[in-house]
Amino acid sequence: MLHIVKTAQQDVGPPPAFCSAFWFAAYTNANHEKRVAEQLAWRSIEHFLPLYSTTRRWKDRRVALDLPLFPGYIFVRLALRDRLQVLQTPGVASIVGFGGIPLALPQQEIDALRKGVSRGLRAEPHPYLAVGRRVRILAGPLAGMEGILVRKKNHDRFVLSLDLIQRCVAVDIEGTDFAVEK
Repeated sequence: MLHIVKTAQQDVGPPPAFCSAFWFAAYTNANHEKRVAEQLAWRSIEHFLPLYSTTRRWKDRRVALDLPLFPGYIFVRLALRDRLQVLQTPGVASIVGFGGIPLALPQQEIDALRKGVSRGLRAEPHPYLAVGRRVRILAGPLAGMEGILVRKKNHDRFVLSLDLIQRCVAVDIEGTDFAVEK
């Protein structure tokens, strides 16, 4: 005699993290960051491309340029299930991660970058640092962030490292805005 047993089927869907939006770093083709930002805006994908102003000098003139703070990268906010929309964008090479799995950036790092850029902090790219005199910012748009203190031309500079993409950004800070960590 054959008995058929029916069990309650559970709706096994994707994990919640797969459906929640996080910030990711998208690696772009060389010098395509601004074009990728335009394409992402056209596709209604939330993105962030921090820029800094610099003056370049040629033989016959000087030109003010807005260049990417993190050359080769643009930050996108999306749920992993929507990553194909970003990967199909012309100029995007990949989403940064390990073993083919994209890794999200800490929300506080993106928030601090966005606040700093919106408030006009003078920031510029800096060579990647992993060790140095660690400090915590006490006040201002970068409050609560930890980074490395460096001196440049008798000014204190705060270096924020994004370990996932191994890039740094340096910001001029006042001497009273930070505390040395032990």
